[in-house]
Amino acid sequence: MGSRDGEMEKGLLCEGEDEEVLYSASFLEAEDGFIKLKTTQWILYSMLLTLAWGLGLAMLLYLPLRRYILRTMIRSRNLYITPDAIVYKVTKPLPFPCFGVLKKEKHVLLASVADVVIEQGYLQSRYGVYSIRIENVDVRRPPSDDVQIEGLTNPQAFRKAVLTRLSDMRTQALSCILEDAATASSENFQSPMANAGELAILQKLDQVGNSLKRVQSLIEERQPKTSD
Repeated sequence: MGSRDGEMEKGLLCEGEDEEVLYSASFLEAEDGFIKLKTTQWILYSMLLTLAWGLGLAMLLYLPLRRYILRTMIRSRNLYITPDAIVYKVTKPLPFPCFGVLKKEKHVLLASVADVVIEQGYLQSRYGVYSIRIENVDVRRPPSDDVQIEGLTNPQAFRKAVLTRLSDMRTQALSCILEDAATASSENFQSPMANAGELAILQKLDQVGNSLKRVQSLIEERQPKTSD
């Protein structure tokens, strides 16, 4: 369901490479903290699995490759705001990079955005890492459909940029509504005036017609006298 909505949003936008960018987020400053956070989480999971089933040793051996994938992924992230949408692009290598990469592109229409939530858990606070969650206006969607991005450098600035753009869009929509209402009221006011003007013209035409008839009758009355 969520994937179909994302494809529909992307299709509705139909934006090219020359799309206007109002704000572009950065991930580079938070790269080291993000890698350390994910490394710590991976080690903790490995220790738990080692105690449970002994699979943690394989996870520890996989750790260098895991760090490479994470670093490549965060460096490929691109998050920016256009006049109509929030665009998120990322290229993530597969668990074994020799098999290729997975490209993901998500377009979230600004008109469907309710808020941008900034979150930071305990481990995230230890490494200075934040995550954001873009809430959708449609309450029928589950929270899992919200776009969640971790490792943003300045989430407060990104949230401010989104809310500022939303405020501008609502102001423009309100001004359009007021202009339409003013145009409709002026048309309703002018229509009686136009009808009154048409009636006045018709009355004048009737008066001119009557005058012509009187002149014609006078001419016809004088013609017999002149013939006599």
